[in-house]
Amino acid sequence: MSLSGASSDSGSDEPQGKKSLEERLNDRLDASSGRESGVGSTGRGFGRILVAVYAILAIAATARGAWQLIDHGHEAPLAYSLSLLAGIIYIVATVALAKGSGVWRRVAWGAVVFEAVGVLAVGISTLVSSDAFPDKTVWSNFGQGYGYIPLVLPFVGIFWLWKTSAGRQSVGTDEA
Repeated sequence: MSLSGASSDSGSDEPQGKKSLEERLNDRLDASSGRESGVGSTGRGFGRILVAVYAILAIAATARGAWQLIDHGHEAPLAYSLSLLAGIIYIVATVALAKGSGVWRRVAWGAVVFEAVGVLAVGISTLVSSDAFPDKTVWSNFGQGYGYIPLVLPFVGIFWLWKTSAGRQSVGTDEA
């Protein structure tokens, strides 16, 4: 439906072709959410839940790693440093997924792939050589101490980044 026909029939003083307030607001919402950029935002819809889970894990892992290093870092410095590194990676992933476009999207990819490699490497290492990790880390035993969320989360993140990528967006999905 064309705006020009609607405005002349309604008897309003708006010039033909001018957008209604609702249409202008929708345009601004679309622009601020990244819809016009061609890249789906990672921080919308299910992405908000994903960002929230990452934020919770970021706080938990960073606090745990920092406390372990400060309180008894000499006992297992590698394990505690890895916990802190995991927390920092979760912080980066949280921010990047929340921002979700442009360079932040590439940062998110890097963070979740690094996270996946980290949890797999540390998980395998703790099974093969448990004496190398005298205390648990966020990623030890594939995140067992955190309900295996550290094992599952990066793959959910990778899936979400792939699902919301520009190449996966349908062409011509604008509502008429």
